Amino acid sequence: MAQETVLVPDIGGSDAAEVVEVLVSPGDTVEVDQGLLVLESDKASMEIPSTVAGTVVEVLAKDGDELAEGAAVAVIEVAGAEAEAPGAEGSTGGDESKEPASAEPSEPIVGETKKAEPAPAASQTVEVPVPDIGTDEPVDLIEVSVSVGDSISEGDTLVVLETDKASMEVPSPATGVVTALKVEEGSQVKEGDVLLLLDAVTAAQSENEAKSSGDSAAQAKPAAGQESAPAAKSAPASAPTPASETSKTVSKSSGNTVYAGPAVRRLAREFGVPLESVKSSGPRGRILKEDLHSYVSKALASQESTNGGAGIPAVPDVDFSAFGPVEVVERSKIDKVTAANMQRSWLNVPHVTQFDDADITEMESFRKSLKGEADKRGTRLTPLPFLLKACAVALKNNEKLNSSLSDGGSTLTFKRYVHIGMAVDTPAGLVVPVIRDVDQKTLWELADEVIELAGKARERKLKPSDMQGGGFTVSSLGSIGGRGFTPIVNAPEVAILGVSRADTQPVWDGQAFQPRLQLPLGLSYDHRVVNGGDAGRFLTELCALLGDIRKLLL
Repeated sequence: MAQETVLVPDIGGSDAAEVVEVLVSPGDTVEVDQGLLVLESDKASMEIPSTVAGTVVEVLAKDGDELAEGAAVAVIEVAGAEAEAPGAEGSTGGDESKEPASAEPSEPIVGETKKAEPAPAASQTVEVPVPDIGTDEPVDLIEVSVSVGDSISEGDTLVVLETDKASMEVPSPATGVVTALKVEEGSQVKEGDVLLLLDAVTAAQSENEAKSSGDSAAQAKPAAGQESAPAAKSAPASAPTPASETSKTVSKSSGNTVYAGPAVRRLAREFGVPLESVKSSGPRGRILKEDLHSYVSKALASQESTNGGAGIPAVPDVDFSAFGPVEVVERSKIDKVTAANMQRSWLNVPHVTQFDDADITEMESFRKSLKGEADKRGTRLTPLPFLLKACAVALKNNEKLNSSLSDGGSTLTFKRYVHIGMAVDTPAGLVVPVIRDVDQKTLWELADEVIELAGKARERKLKPSDMQGGGFTVSSLGSIGGRGFTPIVNAPEVAILGVSRADTQPVWDGQAFQPRLQLPLGLSYDHRVVNGGDAGRFLTELCALLGDIRKLLL
């Protein structure tokens, strides 16, 4: 049986493309147009089909090889070829049609070629339009890769287009010199729009030379006689460049060429990463998406380790095991997220904290009197629902504390709702579920919701929506202890109330010291939004409401 070598066809002007998948193995039976392997260039991926039917004898390329047009892909034993007479004068075979250059080395052909060579073509300016881009709608032109006066080769990138689905590079259809640009970055173009004018004299000459060579080869067939058949038969083995040699040639000629697919190049543009700086891990030096991710991660980690994440020196690591036994425990995800949020807020928000004491003697007396009713309702009435209700009233009267900076600090968003977060200490870390519409709920409703959300928090059953939308936060350490603390603002909120443990203190009533139950409060706020007067008025009103809960009805 005769054997034929399948070659890489015209691949759109690319110097070379990478083999990303081999679809057949020696011994496989293939049909005409059946895929043999998949190539990927900077512009697209393409499947190389078989030009004959038969059995695969040898696959001449492997994953990661760089193949250019004309490179050998596979040797196929052609089915039914034994019926042909090898070396017959009338036999054209697939080889002669594919390898017209096989007769080129003979002297008579060279002479005839020179005789038939046409005069050089005149300079011709051609318009280069937007090719078929798969849509009739205009697309964004995000990059112009050439300038007027540039000498370009066929297949060089002219512009980069981007749709909502993909980015694509438009290659030059010919070799020449750019004489005029008809588009600019940021504009929109559609199929058929003229991108630039190209002086394609070099391309025209190349086409004439190729045509002349083809005519000479055709004239040489009868002249060569029977000797042409053996030459044609041996051509497939000598004409194609082996895959390994092609790869070496491409690598040597490409210099600092970066090998990456269109999706990777688009991602690099979005990240602002120069591909030349990315270390590749793909076959034959191809850059993968994972390489970009790794590059960005390392860059961020390096910046944080150098600047401590905020332009300050990082705290050096210490080997504590050198001083005695230690135990290293992995922090929970909640712990790490909370730490990151607190650091970000502390570094970005100019904090101020004001302190005051609320006299809750009467409130506590009233709350304890409701214990029997709370038992009947199956709930527990703690001081927190009173605090939440009082904060809701004070926030409506001091709306700046229920606002947030927006548009980079140029505007202030006032919230016309009162959603208050409550910090809950759990074994996994600190979480802040949000109670919505506090101003519209009764003390009993608030008591039930406090118990429900606190239980969910400790059982780790809170949903993301349960911790979103807060405009103000209350962090109560009353049941734990402490005489006061400065809580960190839970940005983008602008204020947070820290509540410590109530304690009986002697208070002068104008005639004598009286024992009164005092509740220490610490209000931290973002000084870019809230000033001392705003905070003072809020804290004064809050203390008044807690001191006489009848004012909650006003």
